[in-house]
Amino acid sequence: MDAHGYALLRGLLLALVLSLSACRNGGPASAAAPPPVAEIPDDARGHYCGMYMFEHPGPKGQVLIRDEDKPIWFSTIREVFAFSIMPDEPKAILAIYVQDVAHLQPDGSFPPDAWIDARQASYLAGSDHLGNMGVPDVLPFGDEAAAQAFQQEHGGRLVAFDDMPEDLIFGTAAGTPPAARSTRTGATP
Repeated sequence: MDAHGYALLRGLLLALVLSLSACRNGGPASAAAPPPVAEIPDDARGHYCGMYMFEHPGPKGQVLIRDEDKPIWFSTIREVFAFSIMPDEPKAILAIYVQDVAHLQPDGSFPPDAWIDARQASYLAGSDHLGNMGVPDVLPFGDEAAAQAFQQEHGGRLVAFDDMPEDLIFGTAAGTPPAARSTRTGATP
């Protein structure tokens, strides 16, 4: 084989190594995230609680995992955060979506277009609303101004996805006002 043949072979091997490396790491970073599943199926169950999603009022979450054809569903927003940081959960996350509380309907439901990118949302923690299961939860908002307006009326503090304290995820959301024991996110904000 001459010098030109070796150079061609070396180039092909380099291209093969780079393409295999991209596959192992989940592909190119510029790949667009898949869209959320707009409608929660009637048979969808919460990942941690195992209960049907329709049994819970308030905002829910979904995580899309590489090589899975269905999202992993969450009946509370705190569970979405727990899943994203717990070491035993899958890390091939393609996208995380939550329902925007600003789109909450008077009957406690959300329209199909209420899903927002969880990493871009603003979260209200410690407001006077309880989440699903009657425990404190964080409320996601796609627009920070809407979150601030809700905060003015219902209290709490705004937190970004990357700044969510673990005590709000795994604890009892310290600092939740006593009034939170009597209201739910299923009510109209």
